[in-house]
Amino acid sequence: MQVILAQPRGFCAGVTRAIDIVDRALAIHGAPVHVFHEIVHNQWVVDDLRARGAVFVDAMDDVPANAVVVFSAHGVSRQVVAQAKARGLHAIDATCPLVSKVHIEANRHFNEGREIVLIGHAGHVEVIGTMGQLPEGAITLLETVADAERFVPRDPENLAFVTQTTLSVDDTREIVETLRRRFPAISLPHKEDICYATTNRQAAVKAIAAECDAMLVIGAPNSSNSLRLVEVAQRSGCLVAQLVQRAGDIDWAALADIRRVGITAGASAPEVLVEEVIDAFRQRYSVTLREVTTATEAVQFKLPGALDSNAA
Repeated sequence: MQVILAQPRGFCAGVTRAIDIVDRALAIHGAPVHVFHEIVHNQWVVDDLRARGAVFVDAMDDVPANAVVVFSAHGVSRQVVAQAKARGLHAIDATCPLVSKVHIEANRHFNEGREIVLIGHAGHVEVIGTMGQLPEGAITLLETVADAERFVPRDPENLAFVTQTTLSVDDTREIVETLRRRFPAISLPHKEDICYATTNRQAAVKAIAAECDAMLVIGAPNSSNSLRLVEVAQRSGCLVAQLVQRAGDIDWAALADIRRVGITAGASAPEVLVEEVIDAFRQRYSVTLREVTTATEAVQFKLPGALDSNAA
């Protein structure tokens, strides 16, 4: 069995920062540290932090008064921030800076009087957080090209769009092209909202998919960027593509006639799970390992000042 590893894969700078924030909060404040929603979408990461004293909640009412609470990497609405303040919580914001950039863009467009379109997936926590930055009705969510074709703005000359950071690059391009064709005056983001890590991981999959008989994407079923990697693999010529959380989830029967498999990991999946999957193949096959690198990432995000041990 030849195993081809896509690189870049796994943790991005925003995920690393969010996990580090919980680690530092535990070190400084002691357990428990409450986290609003999963800090990132990966069960292994969540279980590891839970074992060290993190308590994950889906409602602010579940956080005791005056406790420490960390907002997840996906961002939260202004209502959640207000709830934390009203209850006297010590809130630490682990929102990915690239998600915060989208929030800032949306607020700028709103303050300049534009109607805002958000390209994203309904129900995703990042989308909920972004739409929650502004009054209800200020942002219209579009999920598909068909949505973009049907959309009727209040004023086509006073329109802007932002996007969820973890979308399919190709799908989003089609939606944006539809909006720009229909509304030539629409305001664009100063810089593309889809994050560098999402773009790089999809490009790495495209680079190896056509030569692979199967592709395994290590990631969680509620991880948008991981789900998009499965779709990218299929569209790029690798019809057998599986999303697995870890080695125990591999459908070996579907790989019975496979001799060349590609492996990647979503931006929330740790490298330890990649190694676990490779070891599982080595237990069943004589494995030849090859890594294909399409980009080198050097992005780092600083921790909040109160948590940064390197801060002056």
